[in-house]
Amino acid sequence: MIPAGTPEDHDLQEIANEQDAAKKPPMYEAFVQKYASNPAAVAYGNWQISQAYQASGDLNKALDYGDKALAGAPRNLDILVSQASISQQAKDNTKLMDYAAKGGAVCNSIGKQAKPQDMSDEAFNHQVAEEKSAAQSNCDFLESAGFNVIAGENDAKRRMAEIEKYSAAFPDSKFQDQVSSYAMYTLGPGQLNDQARLFAYGEKVLAANPNSLPALLMLAGTYVDSAQPGSLGKAITYSQKAIAVAKADEPDADKSRKLSAGMAHSILGYAYMKQDKTPAAIPELKSAVGLLKGQDEQQYAIALYRLGFAYAKLNRVNEARDVLTEGAKISGPVQPMTQDLLTKVNAARAKGK
Repeated sequence: MIPAGTPEDHDLQEIANEQDAAKKPPMYEAFVQKYASNPAAVAYGNWQISQAYQASGDLNKALDYGDKALAGAPRNLDILVSQASISQQAKDNTKLMDYAAKGGAVCNSIGKQAKPQDMSDEAFNHQVAEEKSAAQSNCDFLESAGFNVIAGENDAKRRMAEIEKYSAAFPDSKFQDQVSSYAMYTLGPGQLNDQARLFAYGEKVLAANPNSLPALLMLAGTYVDSAQPGSLGKAITYSQKAIAVAKADEPDADKSRKLSAGMAHSILGYAYMKQDKTPAAIPELKSAVGLLKGQDEQQYAIALYRLGFAYAKLNRVNEARDVLTEGAKISGPVQPMTQDLLTKVNAARAKGK
């Protein structure tokens, strides 16, 4: 920021050589006043004052002076990272997300800058690659810091506001799937319960990443219980897409992919049942049970209940009893429903005999 050999550089060397840390802030204050007409010098001086206050533990003053530095150099990633670090230390997540989002916008803009007319494609690509490399560690820090704010937020409204700010700043984040999961959970039942906003967010995620399993599963699971016209068709489309993306039958399929596929098969079977296509539902629900067993106990219980219900609808009471007996052993929110259905199936079976 400050060219070597300039008067500003000379004065900064004198400050750097000062051994008494307590004397440095007033020296930097004098430096800022002396070179008030030089925006780079003012930004650098204020940044150094901010760091000095951070070192002494006065985090409020550190943030104030850091903001003064940013006013003169709003796209400087080093200062943004410094401010984010101070905010972390001060446990001020609102400010932390603000700095992370501003930094993310800078990081995102590096690859979108216009090529100068007098520069060759090769030279321009090399320049952009160098800028990205130089900024990488700062961008990684800000990206992770912002995500940690979302992950640690307990208030649903604040969490959703943070997600929206973060998603705009880091559209290609390595935490994209986790952020999508937090957003879907936050907008879903038990939190904000904002179905319209959930649908809009999910569609936006899929527009950017058509293979996002969290978005596909949440949209499928929400549409299958929605009263909107055409919702069952959308639930079927999204669950089928999730099954195709998960590729649970491939040798390299891990637990996460198998779990996603199992949930998608369960939703698909449930949708078929709601369309009175129970015979088509049973193979999907059997696939769900096979994939979810040993992966997720509660999702396994849901799939067992749905499969038992499908068998019961077709009067296949023996198969219904076997499936529901297994499900009734699993503690959780589905257990009372399963036990109640099992009682009815056993009564029907006894009557049939």
